[in-house]
Amino acid sequence: MRPLEGIRVLEVGQLLAGPFAGCLLGYFGAEVIKVEAPGQGDPIRQWRLVHDGTSLWWRSLARNKKCITLDLRTEQGQDIARRLAGEVDVLIENFKPGTMERWGLGPDDLAGDGRLIYTRISGYGQTGPYSDRPGFASVCEAVGGLRFLSGFPGDIPTRHNLSLGDSLAGMHAAMGVLLALLQRERGDGEGQTVDVAITESVFNMLEAVIPEYDFFGEVRQPAGTTITGIVPTNAYRCRDGRLIVLGANSDSIFKRLMIAIDRPELAEDSRFASNPGRVERQAELDDVLAVWAAGLDASDVIDRLTKAGVPVGPVNDVRDIMTDPHFRSRDLFEQVDVDGWPTKVPAILPKLDRTPGRTTWAGADLGAHNDEVYGGLLGLSDDEIEALRVAEVI
Repeated sequence: MRPLEGIRVLEVGQLLAGPFAGCLLGYFGAEVIKVEAPGQGDPIRQWRLVHDGTSLWWRSLARNKKCITLDLRTEQGQDIARRLAGEVDVLIENFKPGTMERWGLGPDDLAGDGRLIYTRISGYGQTGPYSDRPGFASVCEAVGGLRFLSGFPGDIPTRHNLSLGDSLAGMHAAMGVLLALLQRERGDGEGQTVDVAITESVFNMLEAVIPEYDFFGEVRQPAGTTITGIVPTNAYRCRDGRLIVLGANSDSIFKRLMIAIDRPELAEDSRFASNPGRVERQAELDDVLAVWAAGLDASDVIDRLTKAGVPVGPVNDVRDIMTDPHFRSRDLFEQVDVDGWPTKVPAILPKLDRTPGRTTWAGADLGAHNDEVYGGLLGLSDDEIEALRVAEVI
């Protein structure tokens, strides 16, 4: 048994935030029914690298989901969606606010017996002055304060080459679903609406940025490869061209680091004894560490600092990760079949020792589960399903 077996989810929407929430829930046992528009499907099916007409990103993101087609812009499609909503515990949608209400599929329309957990993901949330604005991760990461802190002072802020805001929103949505399920099961049996915004999901990552500004008027700035107020922690290039990152933030680890790089005098220097002093002399320490690392290969740096108990590691690309014995020993790669080709997808965390999640199948073809869901769950006959196909409702 996986933790969410017996929980049924209707995933409505497309692209990343909502589907990632559904992916997380499905990995841990929920039955996730993924709704897509007939004929075209979720755009991610065609994004990035494609094999035989379908992206490998889709095969990973849509794993374990039962894929059905349904045109929510039609009255027939909306009626079927209402029937489906009556058969599930959770609905996830990530349309622009107001879209589901225009289709007669808002929370009030689907209230039913009151047990439905209606989960909404949008750029700015369901209320507030910006709620009706469209919001993609790239924009919302900027509005939510994350992008400002990325890159080097004075430069245009950089972006991670990932849709980080969407993934964070999906994680917050999944957490909201779990909290609502827990409350429903041990409370009054009632569902509720979970309101997740991409901007607020990145805002939630801002650590002490808000109270520092409120109390001190401090506007934290981008810090390049470092982090404000914690020294030393930075990236350094080694003799063989590889980059390593080390962190020696605590006083005791700093002393071990200085001894390991043959600078015992700095380990005992009172100016560097605590973090505030090291912050004042950050440039000096970075120069010392950069010169030392440049004289050794990355493997030698990592070996020496690891033996000294100093946190250190290489800057890995995907090739490094997939050949790393630690990642392999932790079972972080799962193999699925994609049109007869064995394909690796990333495992989904966290790891549970008694009831772990797993990938049962790769993201399915468009409409692959129409007959199973419409026939088995809603009880439609073969003729009724065929009529819906002919009418392009599914």
